Amino acid sequence: MENLDHVPSSHYQRISYRSLNARQKETYNFQKVSGILADFGFTCIKLSDDWNGADFLACHFDGIVTLRVQLKSRLHISKKYQGKELHLCFPFREMWFLIPHDDLVTLIASHTPYLQSKSWKEDGTYTSSPSKALLPDLEPFKIHPH
Repeated sequence: MENLDHVPSSHYQRISYRSLNARQKETYNFQKVSGILADFGFTCIKLSDDWNGADFLACHFDGIVTLRVQLKSRLHISKKYQGKELHLCFPFREMWFLIPHDDLVTLIASHTPYLQSKSWKEDGTYTSSPSKALLPDLEPFKIHPH
């Protein structure tokens, strides 16, 4: 076993998520959600470049189910993800959600004015925190650690 005496103790201090750059945050979030999905029988494979909109694949141990997942730091919908059978994974209040993107768009349409926003209409995207009206319908898509 390798001696770790040469590793500075500063490497064993908790980091501040806010201090990370965008790429570091994506890596951090991937590691966090990968650990949670392992509890549900998934192995996650990070893709080096978005593949058909996916940041990673979540392959179930059953050998049948493979999810293509777009990882975001917040709730995010995009017209470019529609019809691609992608799942959106995002954190909110220390919890993670994993939901088919197109189902999320449908829920948003029925509970919020997000699809009427300038950003959705002109840019084809919308990013936000889930509204209070939307949260109850997101509950079945919450993935709990342990």
